[in-house]
Amino acid sequence: MVEKNSENEDSARWVLACELRRLREASGRSLAQLAEETNYDRTYLHRLETGERLSKLPVMEALDAVYGTGELLVRLWRLARLDAFKSKYRLFMQYEAKATILHSYVISVPGLLQTEDFARVVLSSSPTPIGPDALQEAVAARLGRQELLLRDRPPSIRIILDEAALRRPAPDPAVWHAQLARIAEAAAMQNVTIQVLPFAAAVHSLMGGSLWLLWMADGSSVAYLEGNKSGELLDEPTDVEWYRLSYDRLRDAALPPCDSRTFIERLVEDSKP
Repeated sequence: MVEKNSENEDSARWVLACELRRLREASGRSLAQLAEETNYDRTYLHRLETGERLSKLPVMEALDAVYGTGELLVRLWRLARLDAFKSKYRLFMQYEAKATILHSYVISVPGLLQTEDFARVVLSSSPTPIGPDALQEAVAARLGRQELLLRDRPPSIRIILDEAALRRPAPDPAVWHAQLARIAEAAAMQNVTIQVLPFAAAVHSLMGGSLWLLWMADGSSVAYLEGNKSGELLDEPTDVEWYRLSYDRLRDAALPPCDSRTFIERLVEDSKP
């Protein structure tokens, strides 16, 4: 149970847990009654109220509907899920949540496009053992980022996928097929453009890791560089400009969007179990 103390008493996650319990008790519902109304397991709902688990977006939407709280719980959840990330990455996510334009170059399938099964495979591949609860927590936090794709006014997103990201499969062919299909679906979304950077593009200036360029509604921008075990957020205009120019050159070397969709769809077809 998440108990109030000097470390977590002001955390959004603790506030969310307390609010979930307060709303249920104020409504006169038992956990069993709430489970019946929402079709979520009673034990799972209890763990949300104690802060032991972080839910997925549909759970908060269902509870908001039950309690008639508009989007209160969804808003608290958006803040609470940030607690699952390290401080540097958390700051990037705060920018990501406000961005109107997102451009990225990635060398592996990004969290924004991962299926739940593939995210579980990736997160469990660490050499450090991770328990079932911690793994589920990490998966929920990663998938939570995808809610920005479903907003009424989603950001404009362009992702350059290195061919390597599409050639390194999950151990389970069915999981990999579903992941490739998910990427193909995203490429067809109106606000998402996906380009494939083929191996034939050879060496380039962004080979050290992944890059995100984010633009806000007020015209400000940041760049985020991500390695395997590190991340760096840059907000100096000259730094952002340099990475934008590097990104533009990479975009020119990538397959056009239409050809990229064809490339990905062919991989989907070839990956059928």
